[in-house]
Amino acid sequence: MTLIQSSSPGRHTTSRSVGRNYQSLFVMLIVSVFLLGGIGSRLAYLQIIQGEQNRQLAENNRIRLIPKPPVRGNIFDCKGKILASSRLSHSVFLWPIALKPNEWPQTLKRLSELLNIPQEEIQKRVEQEGFNSPSLIRIARGLSPAQITALEEYSDQLEGVEVDIEAVRNYPNGDLAAHVLGYTGELNDEEFAERKPEGYRLGDIVGQMGVEEAFEQQLRGEWGGQQVEVDGAGQVLRILGQKEAKAGKDVTLTLDLDLQKAAEAALGNRKGAIVALNPNNGAVLAMVSRPTYDPNLFSTRITPDTWKQLQSKDHPFVNRALRGFAPASTFKIVTTTAGIESGKYSPHTVLQTYPSITIAGTTFADWNHAGFGPLGFVGAMAWSSDTFFYQIGRGIGGETLIDWTRKYGFGQKTGIELAPEEAAGLVADDAWKRKQFNWEWTVGDTVNMSIGQGFLQATPLQVAVMFSVPANGGDRIKPHLLKDNEESRNWRKSLDIKPETVQVLRQGLRQVVSGGTGKAMDVPTLPPTSGKSGTAEAPPGLSHAWFGAYAPADKPEIVVVAFAEHSGGGGGKVAAPMVRQVMESYFKPKKLAESTKAKQKTP
Repeated sequence: MTLIQSSSPGRHTTSRSVGRNYQSLFVMLIVSVFLLGGIGSRLAYLQIIQGEQNRQLAENNRIRLIPKPPVRGNIFDCKGKILASSRLSHSVFLWPIALKPNEWPQTLKRLSELLNIPQEEIQKRVEQEGFNSPSLIRIARGLSPAQITALEEYSDQLEGVEVDIEAVRNYPNGDLAAHVLGYTGELNDEEFAERKPEGYRLGDIVGQMGVEEAFEQQLRGEWGGQQVEVDGAGQVLRILGQKEAKAGKDVTLTLDLDLQKAAEAALGNRKGAIVALNPNNGAVLAMVSRPTYDPNLFSTRITPDTWKQLQSKDHPFVNRALRGFAPASTFKIVTTTAGIESGKYSPHTVLQTYPSITIAGTTFADWNHAGFGPLGFVGAMAWSSDTFFYQIGRGIGGETLIDWTRKYGFGQKTGIELAPEEAAGLVADDAWKRKQFNWEWTVGDTVNMSIGQGFLQATPLQVAVMFSVPANGGDRIKPHLLKDNEESRNWRKSLDIKPETVQVLRQGLRQVVSGGTGKAMDVPTLPPTSGKSGTAEAPPGLSHAWFGAYAPADKPEIVVVAFAEHSGGGGGKVAAPMVRQVMESYFKPKKLAESTKAKQKTP
């Protein structure tokens, strides 16, 4: 039987069609090889050439760097009481890589509304860090409970936004000693650019004024952080690595918190300054300036409105204890020294005083417009006779007076750690006057300077240094705020003043209080005290009032200088009571201790 194999319907096989089938297969093979080769080449490119970059991108999507800022060091007073520390507060952070760049605007808009921070400001911070950064960046700190609640309510609209707890600066005494302590704040763009080589990061908190700035390196500490693995929702799966943050070092100051409080109360709301220091070693015991500010304000974001309000209060950030003003009659300490040390006047010199003296065609009046009759150095100091010191100044000449003014430390910074905020003051001379006014130095300029007026400016701190010279026997001290164990002599420099000159100064300053213009200090609540008043002409406003004193008179351990800007009223009436109040606070515990000791000895 012959079997006939039928073909499938519609299909007709010929030798020509069989050849075409082989051609089709060949073409398909070529195309397949080409496609597989292209895919393989792409895979090779992605894995070999771009492999490291792609692995890094994938790694960044699951690995987060959580920086841990160090806790700033504490600041203590000389008795170990806290002046500045840290407290825990909530802050807002962004994770740039959590969203694509084009996805951030909506999130930032909502965040801006909740935090009351301009969206552009937040956007700038993210751009500075970079959208591919795996690190958290701080956007706001010191959140209020209401802000924390609002952020939680809108959390579903705030992908890449986190709220965490961190330490912020705290000043438990509010505005007390604000000008000494300063405040902390985030680096601005310019500061960051300057400090980046030192290891500072965007958003770092640094000292901005006062001790916070002066001792930044000690207080700062070292950053730490964690490298963690997170899932797609941003939840931490495990910690990959960790470096503990190193807290900043504590700093102990020479300030006495109790005395600082007394000085703040004594100055009250007056514009001015009070300085108290140890005349033997230069330790600053108290330093007050008004008007002032609360440094706690800077532990959170300062809004433009808040900043405007702060600036409107007559320059509250200016430390008036370190600004120059005419020292007035307190300066007669220098004129006395220059007169006797010049050799032109003996310690026993007596001069007639007058209602006024005319020199080179200019009349210079005495403050009482009557004169005081014949006076020596001691009596002239006690009654602050202007015409007496006019004659001394004219007699020794401007060059000698200027030389001794500079020896006392005027016209130069004292060396205190707050150098960026300290003014050098002004001690003019012939070269200065010719440059400023194209006019020579005249005898009238010397006469003016002899009573602390004219082309002369001194800071309250410099005036306190001046009072320390007769207090400690003739040495100029270097004031300082950092407490240490160095010997007193390391902070002193002899002015090589003769003993008889020091004796005249001390006798004169004692008589100011016991029977002269400083009787407000002659009270039973204080040991015998020495001092000097000053009333500086300060047009166009009221006069400035000064008073400086040290006690006990025979063995001084504290100098206090009070300065009231444009107060009027005179140094003896306005400034002396402030000095008395500070000294009473200083000596009260000592008197109580002596009283208790005496009672214990009584049988």
